[in-house]
Amino acid sequence: MRIKSLHIFPVKSARAIDLHKAIVKPRGLAGDRRFLLVDADGSFITQRQIPKLAQLCVKLTPGGIALRWSGQDWVDIPFPMNKTRKQITVWHSTVDAVIVEGDINAALSRWLSRPVSLVFMDDKATRLTNTKWSSPASQVSFADGYPVLITNTASLTALNDYITNTGGVALTMDRFRPNVVVESDRPWDEDNWKSVRIGDVVLDLVKPCARCVVTSIDQTTGKKNPNTALTALKHLHPSADPKNPGVIFGMNAIVRTLGNIRVGNTVKTGALNDITNS
Repeated sequence: MRIKSLHIFPVKSARAIDLHKAIVKPRGLAGDRRFLLVDADGSFITQRQIPKLAQLCVKLTPGGIALRWSGQDWVDIPFPMNKTRKQITVWHSTVDAVIVEGDINAALSRWLSRPVSLVFMDDKATRLTNTKWSSPASQVSFADGYPVLITNTASLTALNDYITNTGGVALTMDRFRPNVVVESDRPWDEDNWKSVRIGDVVLDLVKPCARCVVTSIDQTTGKKNPNTALTALKHLHPSADPKNPGVIFGMNAIVRTLGNIRVGNTVKTGALNDITNS
């Protein structure tokens, strides 16, 4: 098996940036989900509430990121250096994040027709994974729960075979917003991976990824489509764990060993002890 593609999402719920290589840090791939939009109360905002966020384009710059959306050219956003912080909420986590100052918040609020603020997770901010699935807890960015999301090309092929055979339209992998896409010929084999080694990097797979309505959102247009993926996964890959209800596609991972990975790297899988000594 090998890495088919790598992706980061510098702003949670905005568009992906496709990478040829990535640095794996404790919170996941460098640059992944360190910016976040919040409402006036400091609660996180995603495509679940605003599908239009799929139209928010992001690119990396030497000093931060840049954003673009319909009717707006690229706007540079340096990594914030101010000391203005805000307690924000992501699921059950409270994070002391830095507020991004300037005109960007007003511009995004106009575009989204609701008051929003952009915040940044700097190195002083702390958020940890749920110890129910990963103990001890690991660092995590503004991702839903875990530092790295891994998916399998063979599972997408199996899903699309079911969808097209039942009259639907095949989906692309971006519907599932992964960080690491592994090219494999064995659908759902990721369920059995305990750890993966990619060069010097070791990732421990700790929780199957229960999917939500975001899989129904076109990641280019932001338009909602029928719940094709969720309906198909109810037949193909429902969760067997009452502690993690719903349907499953992909595996959440924590970072055990840091390093560099790139598209084309060999992916080795095994039990925890086996992968350590491989």
